[in-house]
Amino acid sequence: MSRFIIKSIPFKTRIALDEERPVLACDQTRASKILAGIQPHGPGAFHSKNKDERKKVSDVTIEGIDVTDSAVLYSVPVGLGQPPTAYSLLIDISNANTWIGVSKTYSSTSTTSTKNTPYEIYYANGAVAGTELQNKLTPDLLDFDQITLGGNLVAKKQSLGVASSAIGFSDVDGVLGLGPIDLASVPEIISPVTENLYNAGVIPTISLGMSYLPNAGTLANGDITLGATDTAKFTGSINYVPITVVEPSNKYWGIDADVTYGEDPDLPLLRLSAGVVDVSTTLILIASDAFRVYQRATGAEEDPITGLLTVTPEQFVQMENLFVTIGSETYELTPSAQIWPRTLNEIIGGEKDKIYLVVADMGSPSGEGLDFI
Repeated sequence: MSRFIIKSIPFKTRIALDEERPVLACDQTRASKILAGIQPHGPGAFHSKNKDERKKVSDVTIEGIDVTDSAVLYSVPVGLGQPPTAYSLLIDISNANTWIGVSKTYSSTSTTSTKNTPYEIYYANGAVAGTELQNKLTPDLLDFDQITLGGNLVAKKQSLGVASSAIGFSDVDGVLGLGPIDLASVPEIISPVTENLYNAGVIPTISLGMSYLPNAGTLANGDITLGATDTAKFTGSINYVPITVVEPSNKYWGIDADVTYGEDPDLPLLRLSAGVVDVSTTLILIASDAFRVYQRATGAEEDPITGLLTVTPEQFVQMENLFVTIGSETYELTPSAQIWPRTLNEIIGGEKDKIYLVVADMGSPSGEGLDFI
């Protein structure tokens, strides 16, 4: 049996915001879709037998939850073909389709096999809730080629879309779909990268981990690890808990947790509440009633420009820790962990020296099956 060598693949971070896409609105839009149960992509969704039912659109007008919803985007370098040509692809864990063709022309190599299978992918643009902005990708071909990640992870005969038109994507060459096979546009043909690597024995399990470097004055970069946990990226042991049984959180990476502000046991924000762990949500969102308790406890005021809470330097010194209990473990967020990096204030439309909090209003009350993200 071959020994698997862990290699973390570096990714770059880009904040995709403007006046029409403030960070809070992006996250609240995404939360409203999760609350509506749109496009489940958690462990429970992997085993769904009814693809049409999983893709059913509820009362929200935007159809999908995908990489274009996020206020923060992550891109990773990949090599296609042999010899490999370098491309920069967006990481999308809620989609299984990998495609290129935005800014760099695809060139066939000795490992290319063309199937001439047309297909389409529809992306929601992540605009304000209620505004339907769908981006349509219409590839000419569904090719198979070799894809190389991080130098030592090689997926042979990887399904690959080659776009003839792509709307709403910039600064990248396409998308790297790392979601489950059920989320592929043509699941009978498309094999996601993670499943392809696993079936070939390149990785021992279908898993994905992301780690982030502390901010040092620029956009934080990080690493993505496929097929294992990289012990160099954490201390202690990993805490495993069951997926919550509460809908709709159980359709995603949903967990049960308690959230408390400060040492006062009589000041809980959420108790035995269901929520979702979501890498594409930027802020810490909590239900509106819990948010109001947090706002009163911190003395924070809402900033009219960003919509985020702000505190004065004097209030920041007096802030207490935020405790999140998941299973048998309690995780502590110090006051510094509850604020937006001040070096990035202007990117979100804020003032350079203001203190903005990352705990924000989800826009819906507790008790509806999604109390936090």
